[in-house]
Amino acid sequence: MADMVHIDGSAGEGGGQILRTSLTLSIITQKPLHLVNIRPRRGRPAIQKQHLAAIHAAQKICSATVQGARIGSSEIHFIPGKAVGGTYEFSIGSAGSATLVLQTILFPLMLARHSSNVAIEGGTHNIWAPPVNFLDRVFLSLVRRMGPSVKVDLIKYGFHPAGGGLVHAAIDPVAVLKRIDVNERGKVNRIKATALIAHLPESIGHREIKVVQAELGNDIETSVETVDSRGPGNVLLIEIICDHITEIITSFGRRGLPAEMVAGKAAADARDYIGAGPPVGMHLADQLALPLSLAGGGSFTTMALTEHMKTNIDVIRKFLAVNICVRQINESAWRVAIKE
Repeated sequence: MADMVHIDGSAGEGGGQILRTSLTLSIITQKPLHLVNIRPRRGRPAIQKQHLAAIHAAQKICSATVQGARIGSSEIHFIPGKAVGGTYEFSIGSAGSATLVLQTILFPLMLARHSSNVAIEGGTHNIWAPPVNFLDRVFLSLVRRMGPSVKVDLIKYGFHPAGGGLVHAAIDPVAVLKRIDVNERGKVNRIKATALIAHLPESIGHREIKVVQAELGNDIETSVETVDSRGPGNVLLIEIICDHITEIITSFGRRGLPAEMVAGKAAADARDYIGAGPPVGMHLADQLALPLSLAGGGSFTTMALTEHMKTNIDVIRKFLAVNICVRQINESAWRVAIKE
């Protein structure tokens, strides 16, 4: 058995991403994991329902031996087995992010010997996590270039705090991930703004779209979609489709926040992305270092070097013998290059 990897969850940004990345890499590298100080600086620290669901999902796909997997625990031992493709169903039991649970097991199943079908019940559109739209059309659109086939279907919407959403994923694995380089965005071909409304007046969505058109132009594509869910929700998505990449800007409505402010923030973020030039937005950058490291090489250019990205890189270095070089190109661009 490989030597145990010890991770301090209070390092860097100190969030749940440390747990998820550590579980992913423990399974893939077959290195036992000892993780302490889990999420110490969060409002509700330690393991919560979403994190427990991620641990249980990771345990299930590889028949791991786990100690400390319970609500409120700040320490776990995780001794992995080999990931096995198959049919899996997981329930978070809250509005916790189904996409984050899926991301925890995604790469081990992509590198397994057999195909997998995964169903996860929980939150699909959560202010603290990438929504399913982003996972599918932004992150996975790049991962698919690396070889695996991954099809994600949003079966039912789940908004915070009611949850109740459902996501299906069909994964056809590969033996090795191919490297990719994501350093050019190309021209912006289309911009599409979509307001999602559940159990709320449709007029909220029309107000949001009106603001986005005023900020980004009347020639953009727009739609207001009324969707079914367990509880009320409102999300504004601005999809920016470029030659070489797609970005999705997300802004969440909430009680007491005017629709105009929801839309104003999204439009401002969209303008920042279009004006900055680098292809990889900061949320995608947080996630992209992992698959490129698993491929043993690749590069990307991003708008910002966030604490989330730096922390994720530090965790990756604990498990993989890869050289991750980060350098600033100019005041609005950072290049991340990975090689074995």
